[in-house]
Amino acid sequence: MLLHRFAVLAVASLLVLLLPATTKTVQADPPQRLALWEDGAPGSQARMHEPEKLNGSNVTNVHHPSITVYRPAKDQASGTAVIIAPGGGHRMLCLGHEGDSLAKWFADHGIAAFVLRYRLSREPNSIYTLEGHAMDDTRRAIRMVRSKAPQWQIDPDRIGILGFSAGGELAAYAAMNPQPGDPNADDPIETQSSRPNFQGLIYPGKSGTFTVNEGMPPAFIAYGYNDRPDISIGMAEVYLKYKKAGVPCEMHVYANAGHGFGYRPGTTTAAGDWPRRFVEWLADSKLLAKNP
Repeated sequence: MLLHRFAVLAVASLLVLLLPATTKTVQADPPQRLALWEDGAPGSQARMHEPEKLNGSNVTNVHHPSITVYRPAKDQASGTAVIIAPGGGHRMLCLGHEGDSLAKWFADHGIAAFVLRYRLSREPNSIYTLEGHAMDDTRRAIRMVRSKAPQWQIDPDRIGILGFSAGGELAAYAAMNPQPGDPNADDPIETQSSRPNFQGLIYPGKSGTFTVNEGMPPAFIAYGYNDRPDISIGMAEVYLKYKKAGVPCEMHVYANAGHGFGYRPGTTTAAGDWPRRFVEWLADSKLLAKNP
């Protein structure tokens, strides 16, 4: 009996010693929400205190746009950051498989991630526009992250944006039409450029409106072969635009996927593993200091 107890204790001690080597990276701080404009977004100040509506992991009634911050542990931080724009047809924000779960995965792999809650232009009775309010929120998010780069251990030249479906439109437009910072602005956030250093376009809509010019940020594209034609064919045409303009672009087409595969932890399909391909692309593109 005594020998048995010694054996149990020995095994337990060994497990404790091995635990640090197998534990996943932990985030530096619990996720926190930060309003993009503390005193309310332009055009939404009167409604900024209205609560958002939550249906499962989907959010509507966004009048006080924000980012949710997911930071890696200091000893794991790569210096790279990505703003995530969830999809939802501009009628809702799908924060589950197109937002928070991916942000947690990025943080576990050394990449700071920021989930964007932007104003919705196609929600019933919405007064907002995609090109105006939603893009104002997107550019402001990039500027805010860049303004806090030293505080958050981020390289200001390695800040990108990744979007799903409707959010992919915002990501593409942010890269297509960046705005310089205003050096004379009283708001320090507005002194920063809104240009992303890279873009991730995950089954984005409205590909027919995408333009590509020389010098644009490099792009990563992923979508399903069985998606609707404007994406499955349209994004192939967009890839050729990048090629013609000499803008580095990597594209993945998943033969057994359709629209909306997003990121779901534990998925074993090829399409479900696309975040690893994205991280590999960042490393190959010299946008990641180390490959977590």
